[in-house]
Amino acid sequence: MPLLEVHDMTHFFGGLRAVHDYNLSIEPGQIRGLIGPNGAGKTTIFNLITGIYHPTEGEILLNGEEITRLEPNQIADRGLGRTFQNLRLWRYLSVLDHVKMARYSKLTYGLTGAFFGTSKRVREEKATDKLAMDLLELVGIPHLADQIVTNLPYGAQRRVELARALATEPKVLFLDEPTAGMNPEELIQMMAIIRQVHSEIGMAIYLIEHRMKVVMDLCEIIQTLNFGEVIAEGTPEEIRNDPGVIEAYLGKEVVI
Repeated sequence: MPLLEVHDMTHFFGGLRAVHDYNLSIEPGQIRGLIGPNGAGKTTIFNLITGIYHPTEGEILLNGEEITRLEPNQIADRGLGRTFQNLRLWRYLSVLDHVKMARYSKLTYGLTGAFFGTSKRVREEKATDKLAMDLLELVGIPHLADQIVTNLPYGAQRRVELARALATEPKVLFLDEPTAGMNPEELIQMMAIIRQVHSEIGMAIYLIEHRMKVVMDLCEIIQTLNFGEVIAEGTPEEIRNDPGVIEAYLGKEVVI
């Protein structure tokens, strides 16, 4: 059974149809990509699946459970994590606290533990600290754990956001332009991190990217979206040579 399924999803903003008859199937451990011109509806699809918007029509299933009308926190709790196209970081928190914050919904010591410092609270907080540091190690920035996040260079902030998403223990990880704004060296480093995350944790990954090198090198299956509709789906080689994709997207000026 697919881990994530989307059936016939359509969405309107007022009288504007932003997404039409969208379908998706992600298998456990698979890396898939979504490409298309600016304004094609890619981030809207991410927002619909992750509960920021609720689709006008259609059905979304995660691990066999319908999540179509759930709120973002409920969907995240069921195993769908994400990063954002524009960084969503807290200005005055440290790097370590960013990752730990994502874990608090998983803690079970309750108000009693919080007020009285029970042994259960001590154990869970200690485990949270260790997990957060392990994730910072995974994304290559454990030495920055005590730094305030806004003091970091842009590429490092992207890594913090990735570690925070991983802290929710997602079954499927959505990455919305994970290399946006990065220089070539940062891009190569982020691609290596994504590969390492996939190798060590084995989760399914669904990513939006404008840089074709990232999509073609990382993804097993790619969808191409144009005006809210999928115009092609296939392997990187099939997408690269699809006449409709070339006309709608790859023939235009695209960041390689």
